[in-house]
Amino acid sequence: MKIVTWNINGVRARIGNLTHWLTESAPDIVCLQEIKTVDDQFPRAEIEALGYNVETNGQKSFNGVAILSKLPFDEVNRGLPGDDADDHARFIEGVFSTDKGALRVVSLYLPNGNPIDDERKFPYKLSWMARLERWAEERLRLEEALVMAGDYNVIPEPADARFPENWRGDALFQPQTRQAFRRLKNLGFTEAVRAVTDSADVYTFWDYQAGAWQKNNGIRIDHLLLSPEAANRFSSASVEKHVRAWEKPSDHVPVAIDLDLQPA
Repeated sequence: MKIVTWNINGVRARIGNLTHWLTESAPDIVCLQEIKTVDDQFPRAEIEALGYNVETNGQKSFNGVAILSKLPFDEVNRGLPGDDADDHARFIEGVFSTDKGALRVVSLYLPNGNPIDDERKFPYKLSWMARLERWAEERLRLEEALVMAGDYNVIPEPADARFPENWRGDALFQPQTRQAFRRLKNLGFTEAVRAVTDSADVYTFWDYQAGAWQKNNGIRIDHLLLSPEAANRFSSASVEKHVRAWEKPSDHVPVAIDLDLQPA
């Protein structure tokens, strides 16, 4: 079973790229971030025509997450618990039936947090990560296959940036951010890409500015975390980097894993 995360950076602007990629890559489950549209304006017809079920947690003009699945949804949960005042559309969970039991898949778009001296933005990022840690800790008690996929807006280690010194003052690379990500992983998650490679030139995001793509000036901020039950079924991970060279690309590329699971 192929599960992919992709920050699409505006699904309506990139629906042609998305449908082309779905046909080419043939994923079973896709986690999208930054769909940047309300639910009723999501281009579901074009995606459903390719055999996918669609669930969204949308928001006008920014944020927004979705899950596309060839498997039927057994359950859908929208929004990260823990803060009733948080109205950002950044989290959706789908539950599916497989031959090995329940599979839970999360599409998440973690807050950027910049600028770090803003009295709201960086604290919001850290509090969101703390809420995610509490939620994940509860989910792990279910002892089910869980994949938490998305744009984490976290550069975990210096090797995850072409020029880490350029990110010292950025919320994505702050010690508090990286520590929060490590705490999350240390609950018992496997970080899929780093389970298969320790290469220092694996990136998932290249800015539109200053020829970052052409110079391979990238960072790795899109991650898939696997619970022990999912990690036991994990067989491969890959970054579909070629998509960044398409016309009208997102500044992120798809990151894929394969799990030894079949639909129930």
